[in-house]
Amino acid sequence: MSCRHCSAPLGLELIDLGSSPPSNAYLTPEMLFAPEKTYPLRIMVCEKCWLVQTLDFTHADELFSSEYAYFSSFSTTWLEHAERYVAEMVERFRLNSASHVVEIASNDGYLLQYVKARGIPCTGIEPTASTARAARQKGVDTVEAFFGAEFASRLAAEGRQADLMAANNVLAHVPDINGFLVGFTNLLKPDGAATFEFPHLLRLLAENQFDTIYHEHFSYLSLTAVEEIFKANGLAVFDVEEIATHGGSLRVFAQRAASGRRPVSARVAALLARESEAGLSTAKGYHGLQSRAEKVKDDFVSFLIDAKRRGRRVAGYGAAAKGNTLLNFAGIRRDLISYVVDRNPAKQGKFLPGSRIPILSEEVLYRDAPDYVIILPWNLKAEVMQQLRHAGISEARYVTAVPELEISDPGGA
Repeated sequence: MSCRHCSAPLGLELIDLGSSPPSNAYLTPEMLFAPEKTYPLRIMVCEKCWLVQTLDFTHADELFSSEYAYFSSFSTTWLEHAERYVAEMVERFRLNSASHVVEIASNDGYLLQYVKARGIPCTGIEPTASTARAARQKGVDTVEAFFGAEFASRLAAEGRQADLMAANNVLAHVPDINGFLVGFTNLLKPDGAATFEFPHLLRLLAENQFDTIYHEHFSYLSLTAVEEIFKANGLAVFDVEEIATHGGSLRVFAQRAASGRRPVSARVAALLARESEAGLSTAKGYHGLQSRAEKVKDDFVSFLIDAKRRGRRVAGYGAAAKGNTLLNFAGIRRDLISYVVDRNPAKQGKFLPGSRIPILSEEVLYRDAPDYVIILPWNLKAEVMQQLRHAGISEARYVTAVPELEISDPGGA
């Protein structure tokens, strides 16, 4: 297979996580009587442009169905992040009632609700019917579509060019990364700006965040690769920030290469230099993740088997995509984790893909008071532990498996 950006042949493997179903393909009770479709989860590195990417075995419309069950608004931490983002961008780019903000993959209106509240016109572009419906219920104007070059040209022709375009945690999700980025060039006003947030490949490698790899993530992004891909599609990077979300992400600022006039921040060159020092422009920089992931798997399985032998009650918290990667890579089933709870009603009553562990409401966890709670979205560990302590789960021991197995003392300390 060839690179989805530059078409160079792919020969360098980063990691092979076996085969699993898509991480957000939650099962209904009726679906338990049918086979599941699984796909290889193998990640390759392009040695020409250094884009890290999945080998393609599936299509976006299979991964992002009309009943896609990830709703951004169920994380308090993420809502706070979105509200801060809006405040910062309004100030930085002097947005007002004459401006137009467009968010790509706007989900359930989690971010644009804060733009709308400031009286700034905004439009969400969201391909999944379930989340688009939730956004409209918040009063957020939402177009239900996959974003790309042709769609962006159509919006621009309708007079809907953007002063600011936001793309939070979507750049990694698009199979046609070139067509997607040309869409930004087409829709931005000549002096407009776009921001892209995505998990930083440097952190993934350094901190063994292999569970952030799943089929819905077609790409794993460094600034080194992003700058090159942007340039090829009419965009120019002018700033970058490192942010804490999703275990360590980048917020990249871009403008139209042909008309943007913002100066390039020194932070761009500084981060590119750090990535170079870490070896992200050499094959050697991508060695070792496979063995580190297998150690996590072995330690996690050993812990769960030991807990079962000792008669301990084990439950999970958070029906997260990253958790599904871990559970399927490790071959975990409900004999080792009885159930997982989640705050999202759209997931409750369903089953995790592959492992088929039932997803229940939080009230079940409060009633059962298990001995161990596995926090699958480890990036939200502090938020989850605080929430569960306030709800009375004070004697359980909290467990995270990534980047290495960690078990709290009784009481959560």
